[in-house]
Amino acid sequence: MPHISILRCEITEIRVRNVLESPTPTKLKLGILLSGRGSNFLAIAESIRAGKLPNVEIAVVISNIADAGGLTSAKELGLPTALFISKGRKRAEHDADVLACLRDHNVDLVILAGYLRLLSPEFVAALPNRILNIHPSLLPAFPGLDAQHQAFNYGVKIAGCTVHFIDEHLDHGVIILQRAIEVQDEDTAESLSARILAEEHLAYTEAIARVASGQYEILDRRFVRR
Repeated sequence: MPHISILRCEITEIRVRNVLESPTPTKLKLGILLSGRGSNFLAIAESIRAGKLPNVEIAVVISNIADAGGLTSAKELGLPTALFISKGRKRAEHDADVLACLRDHNVDLVILAGYLRLLSPEFVAALPNRILNIHPSLLPAFPGLDAQHQAFNYGVKIAGCTVHFIDEHLDHGVIILQRAIEVQDEDTAESLSARILAEEHLAYTEAIARVASGQYEILDRRFVRR
């Protein structure tokens, strides 16, 4: 129901405003979840370093894969890291460990950066409108795996990426922003994927900035900036 979404958003906004408007501003703490090379994570880290995300910091980088390149990069950057191997574990048990780690690091906003694991309903319910994901299509078109190839094979003329809040359904939560590109006649599925990835690196920083500002509300499924 609409009033439930608005209430959850207001709770999140209060937390964010408390961070950004305190007399001695405390940085908004991000928890990064990744499973692979972490190119979006690295783009976010660079945006923070360059001052594009003031009053934002990465509190912890968590992976479910031991040899994830993003985890190695995080260690090289001197960031706190944690590893919770998911293979062979029940989703709810694994997610409980990850959630406890996020809380231990006082994370305000969770960022999925190529996290190749579905989150349990309990995990999502514990962090309403506080988990962001990026998907390489213009949702609701082409949800799920290999979205770029789905779009290319369908013959679309416009493709792109979507940053959205996570809810209990796959690639379904409220959309924060989208970036679109024109599909060129000479594109291949691989070249289109590469161009969409470049847009993802820009979109994630912009979406985090919008959420971190606290200047928004959610009306039904609409993310409305104020």
